[in-house]
Amino acid sequence: MTLTGTPLRPGAVSRSRPARTAPPVARLLVRHVAVPLLKKVQHASARYDTSQNLIVEVELQDGTVGFGEAVPRPYVTGETLETATDELLRVSLEPFSYALPDFAAVVDRLRELHMPGTGGDPRQAFGNAARCALETALLDAYGRFFGQPLSAVFDCLPEVRPIRQRRQRVRYGHVITAGTRKKEFLRALRTRLYGFKDCKVKVGVDSSKDVDRLRRIRRVLGWNIDIRLDANEAWGANEVVERIEELLPFGITAVEQPVKHEQVACLADIRGRVPVALMLDESLCSLEDARRAVREGYADMFNIRLSKCGGLISSALIAAYAHRHGIGYQLGCQVGETGILSALGRHFATNIAGLRYLEGSYDRHLLAEPLTVQDITFCFGGWAEALNGPGLGVDVDRESLERVTAQCVERGLD
Repeated sequence: MTLTGTPLRPGAVSRSRPARTAPPVARLLVRHVAVPLLKKVQHASARYDTSQNLIVEVELQDGTVGFGEAVPRPYVTGETLETATDELLRVSLEPFSYALPDFAAVVDRLRELHMPGTGGDPRQAFGNAARCALETALLDAYGRFFGQPLSAVFDCLPEVRPIRQRRQRVRYGHVITAGTRKKEFLRALRTRLYGFKDCKVKVGVDSSKDVDRLRRIRRVLGWNIDIRLDANEAWGANEVVERIEELLPFGITAVEQPVKHEQVACLADIRGRVPVALMLDESLCSLEDARRAVREGYADMFNIRLSKCGGLISSALIAAYAHRHGIGYQLGCQVGETGILSALGRHFATNIAGLRYLEGSYDRHLLAEPLTVQDITFCFGGWAEALNGPGLGVDVDRESLERVTAQCVERGLD
């Protein structure tokens, strides 16, 4: 194998001489899509029957196309579809305005990519949804050009090597959202009959009813299924211990985001008073959030979601940071993710070791309008296979995409 003659900087990935270089980016399309859901989804922070998502399409000068997706949520990173679009229209794409020699060079440039709004945010989270969509589209396009799957990204991140583990299949868990007694019964029954090993139960919509809800759900699930809770910031700092203690008899193993982000520091004291793991979600959107949580000691686990954490690269770096500091982590998802984000999550799930729980790939179970040609929904038991094709490893159904597109903005880069 012939190696390039340029000396490698410390931590750089060795690269073989490419047969050809990738052309620059020619244009960028930003779509607002409204994806109808098969059922209403409710938790303490929001209710959905349609998911408002952002789809980015990148085209290289040779016609190679890549897609990316994000789910901006104001209560998570402060972003809306409008602010995320503005970020994408203003971000500098100069590093992709000339030919690139290989896939590792693409990853190098993406590591240096900064969204315009991030600089004014002390948490370094504003603009993460926009970044996720853009980064994914670029990785998909260049991955297809170079014949590399997105899992090759992890080979270009030295910090991630300690948790790099390739698996051919992974196992997703289930989520039981708030609803009527009948709907909750049916969701719990489906969880058991479908063979899931773990599930998340949404609590806090009406905290006075959660004890009865957990009793009914546990009765249906039996005791062989791991239950964790997600409060979606519903509880006050002064009631967290009481709420958790009254739910302990149902064998819960973790509680996700019990308080609003503004109160998250109170968890440093609460951690020592409850026998379950406290997990951050809305308070874990960036590497800066992770550093603060470790420094101030208020988290046992991180819920890493690709859209809120800025994409594949930053999410992998957060997982590696958690691993180094003894913090558990899971891969989560956001309501309404289509097959594009599901595919991105699959690459993360099948290549990152140590994931305590795994959420996502609900496509045909939740979406009335699939956006990918391939169906990558998890199968019985939550099992799902790795994606081995170039780029994301899935193809976008353009007719479906056009049906759900509410607005499309084009940015030329000539």
